[in-house]
Amino acid sequence: MENPVSDRAGLRSVDNALRLLDLIGERQVLRVAEAADALGVAGSTAHRLLTALRQRGFVLQDKPHSAYRPGPALNAIGLAAIGRIDIRRVARPILEDLAESTQETVSLCLLEGRSVRFIDCVESPRPVRVGDRTGVVMPAHCTAAGKAILAGMSPGGLRRLYPDGELGGLTDASITRLDALLDELQTIRDSGYAINIEEGENGISAVGTSVPDPHGTPLVALAVVVPSGRLPDASAGRTLAPMLLEARDQITRSLHTAT
Repeated sequence: MENPVSDRAGLRSVDNALRLLDLIGERQVLRVAEAADALGVAGSTAHRLLTALRQRGFVLQDKPHSAYRPGPALNAIGLAAIGRIDIRRVARPILEDLAESTQETVSLCLLEGRSVRFIDCVESPRPVRVGDRTGVVMPAHCTAAGKAILAGMSPGGLRRLYPDGELGGLTDASITRLDALLDELQTIRDSGYAINIEEGENGISAVGTSVPDPHGTPLVALAVVVPSGRLPDASAGRTLAPMLLEARDQITRSLHTAT
């Protein structure tokens, strides 16, 4: 037999979980206490809901007891929403053309919280090259692809993403302060592309740009990833930018055609 009380409780749980997803999408960072306040529920209830979402991949944590951030399942839904297509399939021939024209490795990346995940790659044909990093996850602010996506976020969203202003770094060249990152992101907005000179790994540099969805929000990022001997400074990176931006525009047109 149906139990109206149980049904109502179940609907409230579903509604609260959906509201949490809205909050995660809006704020990018959400703590248990903030979730409880927003929903008007006990902290234990908010924690239980967030744990269920984390187990399903809708949110993630950088470490135990830390704030929650958007997870890969949310990103997958976002990709599906642009037209029930696989962006990797659409972008693949353009990645191959860009790798051929630049003679360098080309990657496609997706933002996951404060990190980027490499979701596809075409390697350079040169003997000395950056290898395939598909599946690798790196801090977004240490990569050209990640910085290109972060540049599409509002200053408020960025401050919520990095609430303590400390970013951490992977090399001596990494940006470690939020104010320095915000300055660079403005430059990226002006130029349309980001440059990374050994910020994520010694010996590797890159130029990246974001691919927007139909509303102009960064969807994924495209990057040309190069041994730093061939891309030692920003001026060298700027020579790759026109080909990178043309590839971005081709992917954008292909996505709009496919939807």
